[in-house]
This record gives sequence, structure tokens and C-alpha cells, in this order.
Amino acid sequence: MKQLPGLTTVLSPTLADDFANIWEAGRKRKFPRYAFLALCFNLLLAPAVQAATGNELSRPQSYALGILGLGVVALGIYLFVVMFQPERF
Repeated sequence: MKQLPGLTTVLSPTLADDFANIWEAGRKRKFPRYAFLALCFNLLLAPAVQAATGNELSRPQSYALGILGLGVVALGIYLFVVMFQPERF
């Protein structure tokens, strides 16, 4: 476990260890970060989808279509990479 030197002066040692563990786990696991960024991008995309349909779709439907669109684009990028770099997989 990596120690964060300045954190123990402000917080209790056990809380500092908890933050250090969360920090290390976040560096190892990339999916939660990517999911968070996709949802943040969807906050920008969903109003554009709703505006493009002329308010015929409700807000939850616009967010669902935005997430579906992001999923389709991500799957397309993944399949493109797999086709041209199969030795990595």
C-alpha cells in the first residue's frame, strides 16, 4: 500500500489508509472511471437529442437514447480495434 505523506497530518491514520486504498483501487480499475465519464458526456448529449426530436421524446427517453448511442459508438470502436489489432486480444 502506498502512503500519502501529507494526508496523515490532516486526517486520522485509519481514514488516511482508507483514502490511500481507494486511490490505489481507482488506479487499477478503469471501468468505473469510464462509466462516470460516459454518464457525464451523456449530460451534454441528451439535451441535444431532445432538441433534435422537437420535444417529441420525454427527458428519460432522451437520456436512454444518448446512453444507447454512446454504447453503439463504444462497441464500434472496440470492434474496429479488435479487427485491426487481434494479437492484443
